[in-house]
Amino acid sequence: MKLFRHGPEGAERPGLVDAGGVWRDLTGVVADVAPAALGPDSMARLAALDPAALPVVPVGSRLGACVGGVGNVVCIGLNYADHAAEAGLKAPGQPIVFSKHSGAVGGPNDDVWLAPGSVKLDWEVELGVVIGQRAFHVAEADALRHVAGYCLANDVSERAYQIEYEGQWTKGKSYPTHCPLGPWLVTPDELVDPQAVDLWLDVNGQRRQTGSTRTMIFGVAFIVSYLSRFMALQPGDVILTGTPPGVGMGMKPPVYLKAGDVVTLGGRGLGEQRQRVVPAPMV
Repeated sequence: MKLFRHGPEGAERPGLVDAGGVWRDLTGVVADVAPAALGPDSMARLAALDPAALPVVPVGSRLGACVGGVGNVVCIGLNYADHAAEAGLKAPGQPIVFSKHSGAVGGPNDDVWLAPGSVKLDWEVELGVVIGQRAFHVAEADALRHVAGYCLANDVSERAYQIEYEGQWTKGKSYPTHCPLGPWLVTPDELVDPQAVDLWLDVNGQRRQTGSTRTMIFGVAFIVSYLSRFMALQPGDVILTGTPPGVGMGMKPPVYLKAGDVVTLGGRGLGEQRQRVVPAPMV
């Protein structure tokens, strides 16, 4: 299945993409594509529906983040050796773990805000993993059973805040709108192998990133199992699994986003996103 959320920000409603690509509304069937709906039983009920019996979502409806009620956004840094090299850093021997504030989560085509004084805003196309059931001390062989689905993500990063302001990376990763998710939450029956996803990202129509999850240092099953040793992952938690090379920070000289730039990105089987960079509203 491909699940999504549509409607005004803060009032999104659940939806499902049928076999013909038509957007169908799930209002009245499930409250939201959110933690309570992500468990195996709930997902099985949704899979058993007849999509033709569901209302059609109006064309042009806004897409929200593909999962609501996100509690935690846990990120894996430098998970592609060639990205570590472009950053001038050694490939890690264990996953580098940091967080984005959940308030950074936004829709796949919403504007991305440029913070006042920001001059090093960067892009990162990533595979997102959405937890469907609690994962705590799970074995790698069992880890994917705890995954509700996968999504496309842009780990938007302010590099000055991340690197030059001392401390952890979180403050360079957590500005509102800096975690677009979606368009779809793609269930594991439809995206069978998370280690076979091709990713790409363009800025103003120019290709910047091309990669594949095949070249991850740490695969999805390992990451879920590893994280579950240090925290109890909960339904609705999102894991961002790292980015392939081609980020602005790694260019020579570095190139960063400015107001008016347009970022488009996609992943095979995951859909596409489009964001325009705009000055942040000070409200």
